[in-house]
Amino acid sequence: MSAADTAEYRIAHLRDRLASEDIAELGIRIEQRGAGIVLYGTVASADCRAEILRIAREELAGLPLHEDLVVVRADAPDHPEELS
Repeated sequence: MSAADTAEYRIAHLRDRLASEDIAELGIRIEQRGAGIVLYGTVASADCRAEILRIAREELAGLPLHEDLVVVRADAPDHPEELS
């Protein structure tokens, strides 16, 4: 059985790990597109993004992985917003 044949199972296991490990990330979308896997969504920090990608690479080794994880900046603004 090839890596692509087990992709659905591996995606489900990745979702379980992201939900249950210290990262507790539920907002990441994971989809199979052709032979590859796409991760997308927003995360709280660059460290969180790196941890998600590390886990995804472990779980999805051998599958093409594409990601579009955006880090949301939760800091208070350091200057007023200019409206025109």
